[in-house]
Amino acid sequence: MVNPARPASRILGTGHYAPSRVLTNRELETMVETSDAWIRERTGIGERRIAGEHETTSDMAAAAGRAALEAAGLTARDLDMIIVGTISGDVPMPACAVFVQQKLGAGNIPSFDVSAACAGFIYGLSIADQFIRTGQMRRVLVIGVELLSRILDWSDRTTCVLFGDGAGAVVLGPCEPADVEAGRGVISTRIYTDGSLAEALVIPAGGSRLPLTPTLLEQKKNKVHMAGQEIFKVAVRNLTSASKEALEAAGTSAKEIDWFVAHQANLRILTQVAARLEMPAEKIVLNIERYGNTSSASIPIALDEAVRDGRIREGQTVLMCALGAGISWGSALVRM
Repeated sequence: MVNPARPASRILGTGHYAPSRVLTNRELETMVETSDAWIRERTGIGERRIAGEHETTSDMAAAAGRAALEAAGLTARDLDMIIVGTISGDVPMPACAVFVQQKLGAGNIPSFDVSAACAGFIYGLSIADQFIRTGQMRRVLVIGVELLSRILDWSDRTTCVLFGDGAGAVVLGPCEPADVEAGRGVISTRIYTDGSLAEALVIPAGGSRLPLTPTLLEQKKNKVHMAGQEIFKVAVRNLTSASKEALEAAGTSAKEIDWFVAHQANLRILTQVAARLEMPAEKIVLNIERYGNTSSASIPIALDEAVRDGRIREGQTVLMCALGAGISWGSALVRM
C-alpha cells in the first residue's frame, strides 16, 4: 500500500480481448434452472463471453497485451516485467505469465502471476507501481485475465450465470517531468486481504489440502464454490472503505473524480458503492450487461473500452476498486 507524495508511474497504453462466443441469458435458461429476468434483476448481466475450445488463458492475455503495447507505441522487447492477475492459468505450473512472455516475444524478463482473483489487476497495478517507483523497472505490462468457463459447475446457477471469459491489460511506465507537474499517473493504491473469509469463495479441491480424487471430481469440488450473500455484504463495505482511503491519500474527494471504474461483479454492488461514495451514476463505467463478471479482467476491459470510445481522456482522474476471493480487495486512483 502506498501514499506517494507524487505519481511515479503512469498508464502508457490500454488493451483488452474478449472471445467471440457470446452466451446469453436465454441460452442459459436451457442449461440450468434460471431465467433472463432473474439474472438481470439480481446481477445486471445479459450475456457473457466464452473462450473457444482451443483458446487458452495465455492466448487471451497475450492478445490484450499486444493491444496495450500497440496503444503505448511499444513492443514486447521494451518491457522489463510482466505481471498477470489470474486464478485460471493454462496449467498449475508454471505461471500463465511465462506463456504470455513467450507468445509476445518478450526478453528474459521476470514474468509472474498474482493470485488475488477479482482483485488481481489492482494487486498487479500496485506491484508494478512499486517497481517503477524504486527505479528497478521502467515498463511493466499488467494483465488481468480469466478463463472461468472451464472451472465453473454449469449445473450451479449461483455461479454459472455470473462469470465470463476475457482479458484486459495496461502498460505502466515512469512519469516524465511534465506528467509529474500535471499530476498524471498512479496517485495512490490500497490493497487488503481478510483470510477469515477464505472459504466464502473457493475452489475446494485440487491443491495440497484436497488432492483430486475420482470422488471429489464427481462432487465437482474442483469448481468454483461461492457463498454469494456473504460476499455481497463485505463487498459493498470493503470497496467503499478502500475507495475512500485512496481518495483521502490523494487529498481529494469523489466529487472531483471523473470516472468510477469498479470491478464488474454485480450491478447492485456497483450502484451501492457508488451511492455511498456519492458518485453520480453518469460517472460509472459499466459493461457488466455484456461481459458478466470476468474477475481480474473486468477493470482493465472496462478501462480500455472507455479510453477507446473517448469517454476517458488525458488529464481525467479515474477511481478503480475490486474485491475477490481471499477475500482480497483494493483500490487505485489514477490520473490519465
